[in-house]
Amino acid sequence: MKPTPLHAANPGPYTGDGNWTYLIPGERPVLIDAGVGNAAHLDAIGAAAPAGPADVIVTHAHSDHASGAPAIRGRWPAAGLTKMPWPERDGDVPWQSLADGDTVMTDSGSLEVLHTPGHSPDHIALWHAESRTVFVGDLLQLGTTVFIPASSGGSLSEYLASLERLRHLSPVRAWPAHGPVIEDPMALIHYYLDHRRQREEQVLAALADGLATVEAITDRIYTNLAQALLPMAHESVLAHLVKLEGESKARGAEALWVLRR
Repeated sequence: MKPTPLHAANPGPYTGDGNWTYLIPGERPVLIDAGVGNAAHLDAIGAAAPAGPADVIVTHAHSDHASGAPAIRGRWPAAGLTKMPWPERDGDVPWQSLADGDTVMTDSGSLEVLHTPGHSPDHIALWHAESRTVFVGDLLQLGTTVFIPASSGGSLSEYLASLERLRHLSPVRAWPAHGPVIEDPMALIHYYLDHRRQREEQVLAALADGLATVEAITDRIYTNLAQALLPMAHESVLAHLVKLEGESKARGAEALWVLRR
C-alpha cells in the first residue's frame, strides 16, 4: 500500500498544520478524507488523478475531514461519497453508508472498515491486512494526544476500546489525518493508553481532594495552560469524568462531581 498524501491546505488553531488526505492511485482512485474544499487541495487531487477520485471515503463527520465533499463532487460529479452515518452531523450530502466490517476495494488491495468511535461516534479506520497498515483518521497523531469532545459526541470509554482494537491488530504503519506518517503505531498506542491511565489517576486524586467542578479539576491538572486551550482541556476532563461515572466511580449532578464511595 503506497498512498499519495495530499494536503488539504487548512492550517488553523484546531487543525495544526492542516489535514492530510490520501489518494490510493489506480484506474479507480480512492481518496481518504475530503478536506475542506480549498482550491489548492482540489488542484492537488486533479494533478494526482485527472479524472478525479472514483470514491471518497471519509473517516468521520468533523468539518476538517468531511466539509470538502460537496466541492469534490462539484468538480467531479461521478465521485462517490461514503462514510459511516452520523445523522446529526451528516447534513444533506448524499452519503453512501459504511458499516463496521465492510470492504473498500482499491487497485492496491482491499481495505476493511473498522468502526473506531471515541473521537466521534462515526469514526472509522481503514485496515490493509496484507501490509498491516492502517489509515487512522483522528485516532492517532504523533506529538500530541487526541481530543475527545465529551459534550459533542466524544466518548473516552469508546476511544480506549478503539485503541485496544487497533492494538490487537499490531499495525506496522499508520497514516494519520494530522502530522507525519506513524512508523511505530504500537508504541504510540501504548503511550496513549498509559497517558490516559495517568490522567484518570489525576482526576480521581482531584475528586478525592474535594475539587468538584470541571474548571477546578482542569486548573489542578493543566498548569500554565494557554487561555485559548482551556476549552479543550475542559472537554478532556469532562471525558474522564463521564467515563468514571459510567464505571460507577464518580457521579455528577448540576455540574458538580464527587467520588462514589
